[in-house]
Amino acid sequence: MLDCSTATVPLTDGFGRSVSYLRLSVTDRCDLRCTYCMAEKMVFLPKRDVLTLEELARLSDVFIRNGVRKLRITGGEPLVRRDVMDLFRDLSRHLATGALDELTLTTNGTLLARHADALAACGVRRVNVSLDTLDPARYRAVTRLGDINRVLTGIQAAREAGLKVKLNAVASRGAFEEELDDLIRFAHDGDLDLTLIEEMPLGDTGQDRSETGLSLRHLQNQLAARWTLTPHRHTTGGPARYMRVAETGGILGFISPMSCNFCALCNRVRVSCTGRLYTCMGDEGSVDLRAPLRHSDHATLTAITQALKAKPERHAFDATRLERPAIARHMSTLGG
Repeated sequence: MLDCSTATVPLTDGFGRSVSYLRLSVTDRCDLRCTYCMAEKMVFLPKRDVLTLEELARLSDVFIRNGVRKLRITGGEPLVRRDVMDLFRDLSRHLATGALDELTLTTNGTLLARHADALAACGVRRVNVSLDTLDPARYRAVTRLGDINRVLTGIQAAREAGLKVKLNAVASRGAFEEELDDLIRFAHDGDLDLTLIEEMPLGDTGQDRSETGLSLRHLQNQLAARWTLTPHRHTTGGPARYMRVAETGGILGFISPMSCNFCALCNRVRVSCTGRLYTCMGDEGSVDLRAPLRHSDHATLTAITQALKAKPERHAFDATRLERPAIARHMSTLGG
């Protein structure tokens, strides 16, 4: 019988791309209802459908033993998952052994103040925080439920705990464009990186994305008229392109799935909180890992390697057809 504690296989897709980055969702639930991410009245999964924390840890182990070096915990909002810090503590052992280079998370920041010290104690060194505006009223409108002061407090707590914070902002037409200079100054004055992200046509959120979607190529041209932007070789292992802003000395990232396809360099896969493996964010295809995980690690690895063979060459997003979702699932299913 194969001893999965020692046997490994390189995780490589059918196009020769190595998979070294796992984005693991621990819940589909969130305490916000951001307009680009979720419907206002969401129906969440029953808890019985969600993998236990122990199963999530075991599944992570399989990926890490076979070449994953970076693990990002996502949601929904990962910090609303009960006892989620137990999972971070479990996974932190891979940092101690050197099997994992980085353990991190993406969060909306509302619960970050409560968990920042514990995250740092688990070896987390940086976090991504979603923040699309500094205006309290617009923040409330975008998130439908949020209080920006909780996020700002969380960012401060993270910094005091020694965590590097990167802000993620979803670009949109209108008010966002008018506020972006202030967001850049806020981030860079606080020694925070900022990454801008094009809205992706995932799920029906009740909004027409053809009216809100903003090309980052267009936005970068706007910014270049006001700021001095120079390419920067900074990388965090993801798809962002980075620019140095001369006037602030800070880093500005651009993630452009709609206007600038970056699939040739894709090194990541995503697993939902139910145990479904999605080899591409912009494709409907998925493979169940729950059943094989409950059988054996060997069965799990076999399912993963077979799924990678079917990973598409590129995503199915079309920037010319934003009026309807290209993918039925909401962004909250996998955390972006």
